[in-house]
Amino acid sequence: MLDELDYLLITVLQHAPRADWRRIGAALDVDATTAARRWTRLTESGLAWLGCHPNPAFIGDLIVAFIEVDCVSGKLHEVCERILDDPPLFNIEHATGARDLLLTAVFRSQAQLARYVGFRLGGLDGIAATRTQLATALHTEGSRWRLDRLAGERRSTLGAARDEPVPATVLNQSDLDLILLLAQDCRQSVARLAERSGLSPTTVRRRLDRLDAARAISYRCEAARSVSGWPVSATLWGSAPAAEAARITSQLSGMRETRLCATLSGPHNLMVTVWLRSMGDVHLFEAALSRRFPELTVVDRAMTLWQLKHAGQVLDPQGRHLRTVPFSDLWDDRAAAVAESELLNRMRGPATRAQQG
Repeated sequence: MLDELDYLLITVLQHAPRADWRRIGAALDVDATTAARRWTRLTESGLAWLGCHPNPAFIGDLIVAFIEVDCVSGKLHEVCERILDDPPLFNIEHATGARDLLLTAVFRSQAQLARYVGFRLGGLDGIAATRTQLATALHTEGSRWRLDRLAGERRSTLGAARDEPVPATVLNQSDLDLILLLAQDCRQSVARLAERSGLSPTTVRRRLDRLDAARAISYRCEAARSVSGWPVSATLWGSAPAAEAARITSQLSGMRETRLCATLSGPHNLMVTVWLRSMGDVHLFEAALSRRFPELTVVDRAMTLWQLKHAGQVLDPQGRHLRTVPFSDLWDDRAAAVAESELLNRMRGPATRAQQG
């Protein structure tokens, strides 16, 4: 179990993930050594961790997809093991209800998504069916969620928060490479990043300052959900009139429990994932939604039994951290590419194939 100092430390790192231990200790009223030692204990036990990934808003046009997977009986964990290291898969959840797995994935194009679903997932033994919906808008996501254990005066010790991000252009490949290096250890020093990237320390520091000022890096400091105080994760699908959807998603995104809120392309136009204090809170939360948004109809719901992959982090059934799979929207699967090429060749028709062969 975590004590109050552990929760405070996690909250501090949610607000200032790369602050030095002296400033972190000052915010907690402990010395730097105590703060560092606490964090080492939390990370080594898998009860807390830091991660980061490029902010999708700075990569260009991306496709965010939610893929429901039905597995052949007895094959679920085998399927999970096969897809666990696929870079575009942000989340892998073993869920209740009308699906075995719920995947959150990010791709460069609809063609890349179609190749992944049709040839990667479609070619795996153990997958019986898939259903895919696109996020037409992503209103909030988990990197913005906080434990909120930190009073305002403690946050001020960490430095003034920037109200508005500094405008930035789309990330170039050098920026993306640096963020992927940082994702392997968010608190590694500038000198270490410079050594690994081949850039000078001055260049690394300047580039990180620019990316941080623009909020082009999404940091996450998480606690294992079993000890976070929010052990229950539920995903709700809903339908709302198109004219009311913007107002509803805006308010949903600001609710304390909300981790993710998206507008969908499918038959049900809203999706929200919430973290709750207990299983009994699921129906209480849904009842509160009905009172607050009478025009919103909840049409389906799923409880997360095991989040095997969360924002690129591999977790055990208790939500403890095992290892990191650096997130990337770039995906190149040779077998899928070959299968797609063979299909296209067949689609050209017998005459074309005869000419080629």
